[in-house]
Amino acid sequence: MVLIRVGQISFIIAAVLLSWGVEIAAQTASKTLTIYSGREEKIMRPLIEKAQKDLGIPIEVRYGDSTELAIALLEEGKNSRADLFYAQDAGSLGAVAKEGRTLALPGQLLNKVEQQFRSPAGQWVGISGRARVIDYNTKLVKASELPTSVMQLTDPKWRGKVGWAPTNGSFQSFVTAMRLIQGDQKTLEWLKAMKGNDAKAYSGNSAIVEALGRGEIALGLVNNYYLYRFTKNDPNFPVAIHHTRGDAGSLINVAGLAVLNTTDQKSDAEKFVAYMLNPEVQKYLTQEFYEYPLVKGIAVSQKQIPLEQLQSPKLDLSKLSDLKGTLSLLQEAGVL
Repeated sequence: MVLIRVGQISFIIAAVLLSWGVEIAAQTASKTLTIYSGREEKIMRPLIEKAQKDLGIPIEVRYGDSTELAIALLEEGKNSRADLFYAQDAGSLGAVAKEGRTLALPGQLLNKVEQQFRSPAGQWVGISGRARVIDYNTKLVKASELPTSVMQLTDPKWRGKVGWAPTNGSFQSFVTAMRLIQGDQKTLEWLKAMKGNDAKAYSGNSAIVEALGRGEIALGLVNNYYLYRFTKNDPNFPVAIHHTRGDAGSLINVAGLAVLNTTDQKSDAEKFVAYMLNPEVQKYLTQEFYEYPLVKGIAVSQKQIPLEQLQSPKLDLSKLSDLKGTLSLLQEAGVL
């Protein structure tokens, strides 16, 4: 007969409880959601902090350019630690989905957004909308002089006066849209003509709008909401928005979310997607950052022209996924 003393029993129980505690702690630690975000930290930080508090889920974010993060996710493959990809354009989302790196989202999430702003296969969903526009310096250009299409920006009268951001993900999606509308050859010709017309390259949309305000350039290819971040602090900022019609320059794109197939926290990842689609967040993105809400029933900022009034090209945003083809074309044109 083996006798076990009370002290031994206590020790065994304590050891078991300790092992359980270690296991529970490990499980808790693994519940940190990792998001690869092509969205700016100044936009995301308040949302992430509030989401962590409201959802009770620790969240870690890796920030970067959407295109670069998409490439990183594809290179990492099954070894990626990311649970979610929050891209600033549908092209980056589509590129990741095309390689089978995403999971289908539940219908109750997808159906919160109009069909044109989500993946037809349910692999990603738009969170907020953004329209491509031409911003212009009102002291340098009259409204009557503005081009009706971005294709006219190669005219010699705009030599050295146009700003663009070839390394920016939104710009690259715009070029992909042009490829779909005009074809690769005409797009390549446009890119080369823009370079030959001395288009000024900037790091991003904010830098372009800043340059416009200084009078360094007259026109800039940007997203619609950047200007309002300047006029919010300076109502006399000498820049206005011009919308082209039916061309790639009037593309309506999305910033959106995809759940990645490397996640082991699918439920929590979907909770985060749902959180970003709730009315409070949609109003925050609309009122604070002047993006377009995509959830039905949320009004646009008073400064914005409603989406339905914009004459944008009729494109399936999931077809903006040929990121590699666009990068190759930009390199061939000598602008990357």
